[in-house]
Amino acid sequence: DIEVFPTSQEESAVTFHCKSWIDPSHCTPDKRVFFPAHSYLPSQTPKGVEGLRKRELEILRGTGCGERKEHDRIYDYDVYNDLGNPDDDNNPTTRPVLGGKEHPYPRRCRTGRPRSKKDPFSEERSHKEHIYVPRDEAFTERKMGAFDTKKFMSQLHALTTGLKTAKHKSQSFPSLSAIDQLYDDNFRNQPVQPEGGKLRFVIDLLETELLHLFKLEGAAFLEGIRRVFKFETPEIHDRDKFAWFRDEEFARQTIAGMNPMSIQLVTEFPIKSNLDEATYGPADSLITKEVVEEQIRRVLTADEAVQNKKLFMLDYHDLLLPYVHKVRKLDGTTLYGSRALFFLTADGTLRPIAIELTRPKSKKKPQWRQVFTPGCDGSVTGSWLWQLAKAHILAHDAGVHQLVSHWLRTHACTEPYIIAANRQLSQMHPVYRLLHPHFRFTMEINAQARAMLINAGGIIEGSFVPGEYSLELSSVAYDQQWRFDMEALPEDLIRRGMAVRNPNGELELAIEDYPYANDGLLVWDAIKQWALTYVQHYYPCAADIVDDEELQAWWTEVRTKGHADKQDEPWWPELDSHENLAQTLATIMWVTSGHHAAVNFGQYPMAGYIPNRPTMARRNMPTEIGGDDMRDFVEAPEKVLLDTFPSQYQSAIVLAILDLLSTHSSDEEYMGTHEEPAWTKDGVINQAFEEFKESTRKIVEQVDEWNNDPDRKNRHGAGMVPYVLLRPSDGDPTDEKMVMEMGIPNSISI
Repeated sequence: DIEVFPTSQEESAVTFHCKSWIDPSHCTPDKRVFFPAHSYLPSQTPKGVEGLRKRELEILRGTGCGERKEHDRIYDYDVYNDLGNPDDDNNPTTRPVLGGKEHPYPRRCRTGRPRSKKDPFSEERSHKEHIYVPRDEAFTERKMGAFDTKKFMSQLHALTTGLKTAKHKSQSFPSLSAIDQLYDDNFRNQPVQPEGGKLRFVIDLLETELLHLFKLEGAAFLEGIRRVFKFETPEIHDRDKFAWFRDEEFARQTIAGMNPMSIQLVTEFPIKSNLDEATYGPADSLITKEVVEEQIRRVLTADEAVQNKKLFMLDYHDLLLPYVHKVRKLDGTTLYGSRALFFLTADGTLRPIAIELTRPKSKKKPQWRQVFTPGCDGSVTGSWLWQLAKAHILAHDAGVHQLVSHWLRTHACTEPYIIAANRQLSQMHPVYRLLHPHFRFTMEINAQARAMLINAGGIIEGSFVPGEYSLELSSVAYDQQWRFDMEALPEDLIRRGMAVRNPNGELELAIEDYPYANDGLLVWDAIKQWALTYVQHYYPCAADIVDDEELQAWWTEVRTKGHADKQDEPWWPELDSHENLAQTLATIMWVTSGHHAAVNFGQYPMAGYIPNRPTMARRNMPTEIGGDDMRDFVEAPEKVLLDTFPSQYQSAIVLAILDLLSTHSSDEEYMGTHEEPAWTKDGVINQAFEEFKESTRKIVEQVDEWNNDPDRKNRHGAGMVPYVLLRPSDGDPTDEKMVMEMGIPNSISI
């Protein structure tokens, strides 16, 4: 910070917040400009800096030409045309361009790299580690030193691509106890780790052990995996070794796990597909009224269960079915269209009652589909088939979580807001300063994801459903499901039938004890009130909002450039009132903070135990194949289940990346604790932030009370992991017992 004041008059100082990189070797005609910490709407700009305000935005927008250099500060848009690498002589890969009519998608930051020599639609992938992001969006040295993410991901990628023999990649765990041996019982799931942490340990071992590991065979390879990858016991397995096996926990995690955003209310029977019957087969689900009534012991008819809001569903049938035949052509994986049905019991908990798996018809085979129920026919065989069916839909849920709930709805959809804000909102603009903490490091982590995580042949494609079609699937979800006005938590719950808005404006949940919704609505209300107070202070009347040229240009650009493929949709809000502006800003603030925290920081604690959340299914259901497959299943059902789970190799990769993604940075900025310098310069805003901070403290108390309430059976019980992903920070985060309860970071920074 720089303070300027007349001699001996420090009380009249003007503060300039100069948190920016400057490259002295890069000379430009324009000198760097830093604006005072006081916020000004465009119409209120002091005359002396009006020209500088406009010129700074012109510089940040750039000309749209040339390749960006590391020191540049230019923000511009491009499509996702850099996921494949057609020019790789050893392993050329191509992926569809995401962004445009064929594959709608949010836009990313333009790098200006030249086009591929072999594919004019693709951007050349640099051989350097660095992918351009504007300089001030890059990690601080402290964060980069703590995580060393680029180095970690590149070496993890080397492990992925360097393994020569397919038998190593496909080798299953020999037993469930072998999975347990991946974990070090003495390394508890604590936020505080040794210098460098688990990540440093993995990096060091990868550097020295990879070549040796690749040479091992059989049991020696398994032991090598254990030695290189030794992880803390995930919270779910640490508290209850059998949680993964129980139906109650399977159901509970749909509302209190790492993907509580997919479950929806069943509103009609029969359940129907919207896909073309001529292509995919009959539309009516095989989960009939008879199946439902048998499973709920005829306490209600199926129609009564629907009317009384007792039936809920995970429905990945229509999203996945078009990819089944494509995925089955890939090595070492399989896919079905899937549904899982749940019944709301009298004590407020969910009970799974049916899973339907479908393979669409092809030229050579008719459609295959089957409904599996707990215990099925009451036999041991039926019980094992139910466990296999659960493994399949859990893999589907893990893929949708990673690609849609997490990557698409937070990382990818947020990047256009950041680009547009820096191009159209001055750093003096109060809305820029409200949103700035929520944009910290997101562009950098997204660039790193494109380099090593979501790229062709990267970790997601190699270890998650649906393999190399992963990002294409997220484009389908964006096209069919994403709406900005439904990204606000209340509207998302209403869309899924999980809540209704009463005449008094209050939300009524379909499941009263729905931990994600209970805690999330408290966080949402606090964010919305903070945003509304902020907006009302800077804009005395609605006309001031409409007349704010920077604000309107930002929002227009978000729609027409950042989310260009949806620019003509009628649901985009107009920024023409305090309520609409506050709702828009609160939606962005929620997505970058609460939404992201809910889907990110529970990944290792909940999915780090592979049987609880397998990320890929590798073997078809034995009842589909019949013959030898069915005989193998009857003779050794545990082996078939283990062969269905990800391989030892895939599991090691998944655990490593989930461990990284679930980590909090040492310089993380948490909701309710970090205050922007500009807010302290305005008494009204400073007081409003103090009230926001107090509201987060009350949320902590409420969450703690709910987690200790024995009547709330979805978050309190023997061996149960409490729901704390949306518990704000209330002190030093490293003092907490679990990573999940360290707090809600303001931004998508990992």
